[in-house]
Amino acid sequence: MSEGSLEYFRSRQDAMVEEINELVAIETPSHDLDGSSRIVELLASKFREVSDCVEIEKANGVGSHIIVRVGVDLGKQPTLILGHTDTVHPLGTIDRNPIRIENARLFGPGVFDMKGNIPLVLEALRYLSAEKIERPITILLSCDEETGSATGRDLVEREAANSVRCLVLEPSAAGAVKTARKGTGVFCLEATGVPAHAGLEPDRGANAITELARQVDAIHSVADRDAGTTVNVTTFSGGTTTNVIPAFAACEIDVRFSKAAEGDRVEAELRKLSAHDARVKLELKGHINRPPLEETKDVMALYEKARSAAAVLGFELGHTQVGGASDGNFVAALGIPVLDGLGITGDGAHTLDEYIEIEDIPRRAALLTKLLIEE
Repeated sequence: MSEGSLEYFRSRQDAMVEEINELVAIETPSHDLDGSSRIVELLASKFREVSDCVEIEKANGVGSHIIVRVGVDLGKQPTLILGHTDTVHPLGTIDRNPIRIENARLFGPGVFDMKGNIPLVLEALRYLSAEKIERPITILLSCDEETGSATGRDLVEREAANSVRCLVLEPSAAGAVKTARKGTGVFCLEATGVPAHAGLEPDRGANAITELARQVDAIHSVADRDAGTTVNVTTFSGGTTTNVIPAFAACEIDVRFSKAAEGDRVEAELRKLSAHDARVKLELKGHINRPPLEETKDVMALYEKARSAAAVLGFELGHTQVGGASDGNFVAALGIPVLDGLGITGDGAHTLDEYIEIEDIPRRAALLTKLLIEE
């Protein structure tokens, strides 16, 4: 593909915008079975239209996952393309952030993260089919990425184990791809004390809120900013009513780390927490959710291919490291090279101002296609 081929994708821009609108119009909050089923049925029909040699697998989770395989008879390990169909937006958000174009930006719930990027794959496959270029490709679009991939993780790891590399269509970071992501951990520390009448005999009680409040500084002290590790109490709740010494309190803890060893260290430190008041029982629930996507030599080699491809297409492609995680983290932990953030430039993820830049759609479709052609 040459820079001139970008004109082909520019000629397809309106068609891609229309396809993006179709997907955004189906609201798919995580765990919404109806919306998930509807969007998967639509996508299955679109992938079947792309080629007669497409194999489609659907898997039930907290919705419907879809796995699409192309070129399975070529006898080579495929490129794995990852994305997801679920969004963080509740039903009815489309009324507050309707699909529309303003100032060359396409708005709508989930358009940036990441429904706008799914048609990039369809367009790439259409191009390959028209040019009679055969490549082994597996596309996995999960239905619960936004809530931690509880049912999607096994599928991601299964497909990754048989893949030579992984391209992730999560949103770009101000146009840059992501060569590293932090790992994540989600924990909940619970304190169980002893209730008592707050006015008559407060000393007979063991205050769970007081105990948990004393733990907050200890929790935050586990962080190591120099190592890129953050540990934050993000919610805090407890008590039953105003005249009762609270017998229960809980706080949620968000953990982010750049190296796997740091994740292990943080979890070990959190499990060492002990109560100041011996009458209060502490219990830590939760776990490390996603390992980090580390910037390895193989990852950077894959980025260099993408950067060179972008240069041929006439634009500069930067790279960055981010704190958020994706399903690409699971793949990276298996030692498979991952290039994340290949999606369309935009902003406002998870907000009512979410949008993508329309002029970037053809560039991203051309870049993905070129990466698939060059293997």
